[in-house]
Amino acid sequence: MRIDVKNLSKEFNGIKVLDNVNLQFEEGKIYGLIGRNGSGKSVFLKILCNFYAPTSGEVLFDNINIYKENIFPPETRALIEKPSFLPDTTGFDNLKLLASIQNRISDEEILNTLKKLNLIEDKDKKYKNYSLGMKQKLGIAQVLMENPKIIILDEPFNGIENATAKKVRDILKSEAKSGKIVILASHIKEDIEELADVVYKFDCGKTSIIKK
Repeated sequence: MRIDVKNLSKEFNGIKVLDNVNLQFEEGKIYGLIGRNGSGKSVFLKILCNFYAPTSGEVLFDNINIYKENIFPPETRALIEKPSFLPDTTGFDNLKLLASIQNRISDEEILNTLKKLNLIEDKDKKYKNYSLGMKQKLGIAQVLMENPKIIILDEPFNGIENATAKKVRDILKSEAKSGKIVILASHIKEDIEELADVVYKFDCGKTSIIKK
């Protein structure tokens, strides 16, 4: 699996948020995107997921232009900005509802994912009663549970206690070693530098490579 971003630009109401971005992502690596809030990271991730269409340029997944073909990127799961689930539904039932869309995994696999993220004891609590950290962990569980080939996480450690944050880091390293593409975005440089094999910096819509 490979993602190629070519000459990508995005404007909102005449304001350029991304300006001629050219990046590559290959399997087996963790990629970090760093930059202050408002630097274009989240917009870029939404374009990768086909939530936004670019103003110009291309995004190719294994040479398939997802905008020309009007498809969502294959084998991709993402958590961008804050997680959102049904408030009056339990954590487990929220995940089960999402899993039922493609019906690829069992209840046991959902439960195993919750265990990995130290959330199993809270599986029967309603989402509206979750703390910030619990909500974040459920969002990460949603990304990981179906074993996607491409993992996209925006500010993944927001509100998560240290013990679970370490688990998440270990999981992401393992996922990359198994041949997946892992893309992480954060405004906290230390979060990214600890994990990423390659680091791209976003600044006023422009990108540069600072670790390779």
